[in-house]
Amino acid sequence: MTSFMPPAQVEIVEVAPRDGFQSIHDPLPTADKQRCIAALLDAGITRLEIGSFVSPSAIPQMADTGELFAAFADRPELRLSSLAPNLKGVELALERGIREVVYVVSVSESHNRSNVRRSVGESLEDLARVIERLRRTQGTRLRLDLGTCFDCPFEGTISWRQVDEVLDKASRLAGDLPMEVALCDTTGRASPYQVAHHFSQLRERHAHKGLAWAFHGHDTFGMGVANALFAIHHGATAVDSACAGLGGCPFAPGATGNTATEDLLYALQGGRVETGIDLSRLLAAADLIAALPGGKTASHLRQVPRERVG
Repeated sequence: MTSFMPPAQVEIVEVAPRDGFQSIHDPLPTADKQRCIAALLDAGITRLEIGSFVSPSAIPQMADTGELFAAFADRPELRLSSLAPNLKGVELALERGIREVVYVVSVSESHNRSNVRRSVGESLEDLARVIERLRRTQGTRLRLDLGTCFDCPFEGTISWRQVDEVLDKASRLAGDLPMEVALCDTTGRASPYQVAHHFSQLRERHAHKGLAWAFHGHDTFGMGVANALFAIHHGATAVDSACAGLGGCPFAPGATGNTATEDLLYALQGGRVETGIDLSRLLAAADLIAALPGGKTASHLRQVPRERVG
């Protein structure tokens, strides 16, 4: 029997300030967001997607992303990123001092048009311009979020070959620019074995390119933690999650909250996987986030009496 040994460490990327907050309809006070982020940092979170540079008319909740970044920009131990769906968003992020950009392209043509109002081909053309812009700016990082890698709310199941078609074009554009690629389970319909198969096939196909690999999941079907663990055991070195399970893609009908960071952390601690995060402090942050008005949370661990969590 093949040994199923856990890795020594995994990076958890906290996405509640972006994917979580954007799911709340009424704009939250910036001060409340700052308090939540401060609690996450106090728990040991060091890598965090702090927001996105998108049209305020599309997602008003993200209008204060630059202000949030400025509030924590003086902490060199943090790795703060922002999502940008186009070159204009990337320019705004760079102007604010952000040096890690998360560029999103959906594998599904239908979802890409729903999400960013253009074709996959048009998104890739813009990616070429983004890459050229990043090459001219010292100290930048690029992460490519490939949406609907496993399932699309409009087109159904997505094969790894469909993902490969988009990834191959994107990686050719990046050339020698370091890039982290996140396979995103946008709808939360993926199964652990599907996640394992996608990662295995794609990592083998792109082994010579030096890509870093990540996984972004949702817990719609209760598979969030299992999918993350299978991703880790098949090559992902970073995993996205949202404290309290806050979130849900507004452009993917039926998608509910992100995988809860505290649920994932509990599972990783069972395998003695190092993350640098304190579970008790993370649960305190989860309580703070869960109390935000209008938020829908999906944490399992928060339902367990605290004296039983240890």
